[in-house]
Amino acid sequence: MTKKLLAEFVGTFWLVLGGCGSAVLAAGVADVGIGWLGVSFAFGLTVLTMAYTVGHISGGHFNPAVTLGLVIGGRHDGKELLPYWIAQVAGAVAAAVVLYVIASGAAGFTGTGGFATNGYGELSPQGYSMTAVLVTEVVMTAVFLIIILGATSSGAPAGFAPIAIGLGLTLIHLISIPVSNTSVNPARSTGVALFAETAALGQLWLFWVAPLVGAALGAVVWKAMTTDD
Repeated sequence: MTKKLLAEFVGTFWLVLGGCGSAVLAAGVADVGIGWLGVSFAFGLTVLTMAYTVGHISGGHFNPAVTLGLVIGGRHDGKELLPYWIAQVAGAVAAAVVLYVIASGAAGFTGTGGFATNGYGELSPQGYSMTAVLVTEVVMTAVFLIIILGATSSGAPAGFAPIAIGLGLTLIHLISIPVSNTSVNPARSTGVALFAETAALGQLWLFWVAPLVGAALGAVVWKAMTTDD
């Protein structure tokens, strides 16, 4: 169990440092910044690389919503739900600390600003409403769980699941960064919200509720359309 929790900590740490780090450090650099396209691929690559690296140890969740969806889908032991959540949030917070230390070392640093946090209304990248963000996060997380459950099912080609999952997360970001800055992961949202200079903490509830609801929905839909366990 200790090895599983450490793997989830490390995997979530890398997801937040790589994904949010790309947004904070590299997305907005004049002329050479990677933009939203680069950030989308960064998030996908973090999951792909860590799924191959530690997925055989812990299952490679790196996301409280994924763990919940896998429990509901019958793929993970429900007794490990809370320990996994704790390890995932701890990894996200640790990554946010490291990212803050790096970002604050830049010449002319004046504060963290949004710090790659998620939000609705004024905190949405394009000003989307709370309802739009809620629907987006529920639907995107539901589809993400369907991708995960399908790619890791017994009928799927062996060894390719991390690629499908990583590219799935990339596509989710390509769709939803303008809406919510893309969460689909409560741990990712929590870590960076602790350092933001905006009202992100006050909106954090949505980025727990919506992904968890979406994950449960995705697991139910998958179970309804397949006989695979």
